[in-house]
Amino acid sequence: MVGLRKPDWLRKKICASDQTAMRGLLAELQLNTVCQQALCPNISECFGCGQLTFLILGRNCTRQCRFCNVDKSLPEAVDHGEPLRVAEAVARLGLGHVVITSPTRDDLDDGGAGHFATTILSIRKESPGTRIEVLIPDFKGSCKGLKAVLEAVPDILAHNLETVPRLYHIRSGADYDRSVALLRRCRDLAPHVRAKSGIMLGLGETREEVLAVFADLREAGCTYLSIGQYLAPSRRHFPVQEYVHPDVFDNMREAALQRGFSHVESGPYVRSSYHAADYS
Repeated sequence: MVGLRKPDWLRKKICASDQTAMRGLLAELQLNTVCQQALCPNISECFGCGQLTFLILGRNCTRQCRFCNVDKSLPEAVDHGEPLRVAEAVARLGLGHVVITSPTRDDLDDGGAGHFATTILSIRKESPGTRIEVLIPDFKGSCKGLKAVLEAVPDILAHNLETVPRLYHIRSGADYDRSVALLRRCRDLAPHVRAKSGIMLGLGETREEVLAVFADLREAGCTYLSIGQYLAPSRRHFPVQEYVHPDVFDNMREAALQRGFSHVESGPYVRSSYHAADYS
């Protein structure tokens, strides 16, 4: 199915001029965003209204997921001044809600958990009214790493399953059961923290498989969910198997709500941090 033609509902216009001010601030503070690294189609809209997802712990990932555009080069050294600069950016932008994520850092003893915790605490100090959402890797299943993040008390802890178990061969180094267990452990360790996850459609999954993922997430205590269309960043990445019609995304949203999720964003251009401030 290589070379599928994009349908009309996936022809979103990106206006680079809307991004100038945000890019200037990020360059000044030497900060990265997943918006830029993942070639997010919503970047113009989000940057234009002062929204972004910070990418801490460098731009290079230690895993080789076939769907992702984040760089797979040698990981960078941890920048211990980064948490303070992120906090400064949050304060200068006046963000009411901020999302922090990172590449997977299997090269670090704690997977980067301590850096997440320091970033949360730094933001709390500078912007105590800001709601903080962290989108974390699996820390190779480390309970200690997860505890370190939760002890910094984020408002929302997100960890994306991305796809159904049968297709986890495209997620090098990841394990479906380990990811579900992480969310379940979050519920058990910090029931006051909202758990969130996200999946993509169009990778070759079936409806029944997606509904089974919903059930697993609910059993693990996940209350927030994002569902979006997979868009291959290049021809070198895993090819899109299907462009899913918006009506199917609407149907999936209703199916998820019926299964007990309290907030679901579902649509072709939805990403895990898209409209993140709207989750309630």
